[in-house]
This record gives sequence, structure tokens and C-alpha cells, in this order.
Amino acid sequence: MPRKMNPAFQHWPQASAARCWRVCALLRPVTEYPGSRNAWPDAAEWLHKAWDIKDHDSLMTTLLWLSAQGERQRWDVEAGLLKTLNDAEHAAWLDEHQEAPHARLLSTYIAQQEPLDWAAWDWLRMAELAWAGACCGYLTQQDADHVAAHSVDLLCQRYADWTELLSAFVRGLSLFEGEDRRDVGCSANEQELLVSPHSPWAEPLQSLLNSEVRDASRKTLRRWRESAYHWLLALAGVREPELMLRQGGVALMLPEARRMEVAHFLQDTLGLHADEGAGAMARYWLPAQAHHLNQLAADAYHGIRPALHSVFGEADPQWQEQRDALKLISRHSATIHMAEKFAFYLHMALDSQLFDQDALLDYVVALKSSLCRFYPDAHSLLRAWLAWEQCLPDTDSQSLVHEIAWHLDDPGSLFNWLDWQAGTWREPGVRPALSHFTAMALAGPLNSAAWGEPYPESEREQREILAWVENHYQLQNAAELKEFIRFMLDSGDRQDYQVNYAPYTLNPGRLDAEIAILESGQCGPEELQHLLRLQRVRDDEDGCNKMDMTAWDIAQVVDLAIAGRQLDWLTLAEFHHLLDQAYGLASQHYSSWQTYAEGLYAGFSFFMGDTPERDSFLAGLRQALTAWLCAAPLLAGPWASLDFPGNKPRHFAPLHIDTLPGDQRTLH
Repeated sequence: MPRKMNPAFQHWPQASAARCWRVCALLRPVTEYPGSRNAWPDAAEWLHKAWDIKDHDSLMTTLLWLSAQGERQRWDVEAGLLKTLNDAEHAAWLDEHQEAPHARLLSTYIAQQEPLDWAAWDWLRMAELAWAGACCGYLTQQDADHVAAHSVDLLCQRYADWTELLSAFVRGLSLFEGEDRRDVGCSANEQELLVSPHSPWAEPLQSLLNSEVRDASRKTLRRWRESAYHWLLALAGVREPELMLRQGGVALMLPEARRMEVAHFLQDTLGLHADEGAGAMARYWLPAQAHHLNQLAADAYHGIRPALHSVFGEADPQWQEQRDALKLISRHSATIHMAEKFAFYLHMALDSQLFDQDALLDYVVALKSSLCRFYPDAHSLLRAWLAWEQCLPDTDSQSLVHEIAWHLDDPGSLFNWLDWQAGTWREPGVRPALSHFTAMALAGPLNSAAWGEPYPESEREQREILAWVENHYQLQNAAELKEFIRFMLDSGDRQDYQVNYAPYTLNPGRLDAEIAILESGQCGPEELQHLLRLQRVRDDEDGCNKMDMTAWDIAQVVDLAIAGRQLDWLTLAEFHHLLDQAYGLASQHYSSWQTYAEGLYAGFSFFMGDTPERDSFLAGLRQALTAWLCAAPLLAGPWASLDFPGNKPRHFAPLHIDTLPGDQRTLH
């Protein structure tokens, strides 16, 4: 007697456009085509009850989430992490996640060396939801067909046959329910799907999708994600995976608590306030930082690395591994290391709703243009990001290595479905000329490294900068600043030494007598400062009598010029002119960053006032100068990647086009 066949198998649609719906046979057999309310009368009710889906927009949001992330990403990332932990760390992780239903089962999978794949759990449900949408009218049949084809497309990239697919689905179902269903055995329906000659799965999985249907589906999925905003979601979503729930393109009404949270982040972490406007975002685009890293990597590839010691001391050996890693990543442009943080800040600014949205989205368009120029496709961008993340992990947050690796491996990752067209070349901020970047580096560690050209700041920031300028230099307006900078360029503190102290080096007897007179009487502040400097001349402290201390003046000029630009006391042209003058002065007095650093240290030491913290200040500067000279850590400062002003290029050419204007070693 012939075996009775599942009645659903007898009516499976045979049309070419409907073949992809065979993947639904496990969850929701499709017996009528096209979809209609008759085919699934309570589809809308089911979507609402099971998925909280009420309309087209919420359905599209869920479909794109299942495609790009679903449940699988969390499980994949956690599995990757667990495989790297020792027994004690593994046990601690389980204790920390004891409330998560999937945690112990995930640990069991790893212990039993079970295949760590469950993507079918997401992609089969995606097809089921699309069919529900077609039946209740939330989706057109054509759009639903594209989603079903997309589901098959992803499944074919992951599984060789239906058996692999079904096993992965069961693993995912088990993790979702927190109960191991692997040993339950196939239901009669599942068994029949795998073995019946009349089964919709009787044909190979790979045969369901012809090239025409696949290409149309891919084109549609990319059209749904063609906005530059989806680029922002992809980049920022590596740090905040929940952003994959925003792919539907619907403007979200964020709760006040979320807006306040991100506003505090922007203020406390970035110093970004609402009154600065969206234009302030440009300061976080740092192409000079990428240039610095690219140059260090290019040099390391050829076996050239800065020494781990300087005349000021030894660099911390903990940075040796970081520097060694550069040799292996020289072919990867470092822009993504900076750009992903910029993208995250942009996302936070958008969520705060404190800034003009159109202006922020314009930055997103420019960000996309830049990244499309430096990276030809998603995999090259992700490989570069992974390489630089491994070399330069963010010490203030958890490593993103597992998350980035996941996006490289998963065919549904949003990165694979972005519009990769650069359009007109744009950047979110200014790319400084190499000579100007070099000139800004002359400020050295007197301040934090300048990785980009300064912009006029908000009134709030300007008040703080002005207070610093007034406190240290007694300058109160633009005219006074310009006059003082001119004085520093023409003569500065170095002239004070040459006129008032250098002559004593030729007459030690007179020097001793002058010191004795001052030591025997009551000294006011000015006399005490003069006495301290005479004593430093007598002792040749820190080489003050041998060193050219012009560097001390140059560093202050650049530091003040940056402050002047931030205060809007200098136009961009005036700022660039001062940088050019500082560059020229440095090239006349020094031959290398080493000699410049020695002059800077000698000047800092000699002209320091009377303070009980002198030893601490000097020790801090020695440590900072060593870090800048040795690139330890890599982002301490840019000296190790830059040719000193006036020197011929000595660094190797980067192996890509991510360089600054004026770089004679640019490869095209």
C-alpha cells in the first residue's frame, strides 16, 4: 500500500517566482500562490501576537533585522568569546549569564564540539514572516517574493543541503527556548520533508534560486538599504547591535531617558554641547591621525621602527606588542579606526536630537564618500577594521574584535548590503596639508596631540581657552595675541637667555658673586626667579647652556596659534601663515625631532618658575617626550611618523592612497 503523502506537498506552487517559498515548508507550508487572506486568514493576528508587528513598517523592520542580525549575532559573538576563555573565566561567564536561557546550552555546544551555527533559525523565520505579510496585505507579493529569495540566498551561502539547514535550525530553536531539542528526533513532518520524493525539499536547496530571481532580490534588498543612514547604522551598530532594529527607515520617537543619556555622553565624553551646533562634529574627523598610523605601519613593513628608548628615558615595554603588530597590517588603511568612532559620535548626536538633523545626515553622506574611496568593498573595510582593532583596542571600552569578525563571516551582515558608491569625493572634515600637520606637531606634549586643524569653538569652550591664555600669558584680545606671537617668533624667551644669562657662562666668578648677593638678601618674586635661573646657568641644568632653546618658543607659538584659532582671533589664512613661520624657524635651528625635543625640554626646565612641583613636571615631560619620540603608545604623538621640518623624506610610502596633501610619497 503506498505511503500517504502530506497533503501540503500535493499543492506546492510550481511557478518560478514561487519556488523560494519551499523553504517555508517546515514552519508554514505555502499551498496557495500568490498569498491572500484565504491562504492565511489570521496572519495579521499572528504577526501582532507573536511578533508585535502591526503594519508594513514594523514588519519591514523585523524582516531586515532577521536578515542582518536576528538572534544569531549575540549567540555567535558569545560563542566566539567562550572559546577563548580558560576554565575559570568560562565558569565566571556562566555565573554572570545564569539568567539567560541559552547560556548553559551554548556552553554545552562548545564542550561537545557541536557546529556553532544556527543562522537558519533567523532566515527560515524571515521567510515565514514575509509570507504572513503577503497574506495580510502588509507586503506586496513582489516584495514578499524578494524577501523569500533573500532568505534562500543567505541559506545557500551557509548550508550545503537541507539536512545541514535543519540541524542548524534545531540548534537555534534550542538556544531560543533554552532547552536542548537535538535529541528529540525529527517529527514526522520533518522526516518526510527530508526523505519523501514528493517533498518540496526533494530538490537540492541550491536549485531553488535561479540567477534572475536572486539578482532581482539582491537589487531590492540593496535599494531598501541604499540611504547613507544605513551606513551609519552599520558602522555604529558594531558598538550598539540594537541599531539593527532601525533599518526600516522609520523616524523613531526616542524616549526622553535615551535622549538625556546620549546628551550626557556627548557632554561628558566629547565636550560637545547643543549650543555648538552640528558644525562642531567636524572636529572629530581626524585624517591626520590615520596618516600617522599608516606611516608607522608602512615603515614597520620595511623593518623600520622608532627606538624604545630616548635620551629622556625608556618607553614602557607594554607598547612593544602594539608596535610589532604594525608590520602585519600595513596594507590596511587606518581611516576606519578613526571613522568608526566618528560614526558612533554622529549616531549619538542624532539620538540626542539636540542638533540639526539635516546637517548631521550631510556628515553621514560625506563619511560614506570617504570610506567608499579608501575601501573598495565591505570585506576590505571590515578586514582593515579588524586588523586595527586588534592592534589598537580601545582601552576605555570592550574590544570589538568578536563583533567585527562576525560581520566578516555572516552573509546577512548589513555591511554586505550597503550601497557602495562613493559619489562626489567629500570628507566630513578638513584634511590638513602635511606641512601644516607637521607644524602643529611642533607644539609637542605641551598639550594633547593635534590630529586635525582647529576650528573656532563655541562661546563656552572659548571662555575656558581664554581663561588659560589670560592666566598663562596675560593676553586678553586678538591684537595682544598676535603681537605676543610675533615677539615669540622674533626673539622670545631665548633672547632673554642670550641677553641676561648667556654672558655669565664666560665669567663664572661674576656668576658666583651675583648668586651670593641674591642668596644673602630678601628676594622678591622677580629676584627669586632670577636667582633660580642663575643657579641653573651655574649648574648647566638640563643642558641649558649648550642647548638651543628656540624649541621652547616655537612650541609656545604653535600652542598659542591653535588657541587663537579656537578663539576665532585668527583667520584660517593667518593660522596657516603662523604654522608656516614656525615650520621655517624649526628647520633653521634643528635637524631632527630628537634635537628639537632636547631644546624644548631645556627651555621648559630653564624658564619654569618657582614651584614645589618642579621635579614632577619635569618627570612628566620626560615621559611624554619619550612617548612622542618612540610612538609608545602609537597615538602618544605624531613625531615618529613625520619628517622634521626641512628634512628630506625618509619614511616609506604607504601601500594605499590614504595620505595627506603634500605627501611626496603618495602612491596612486
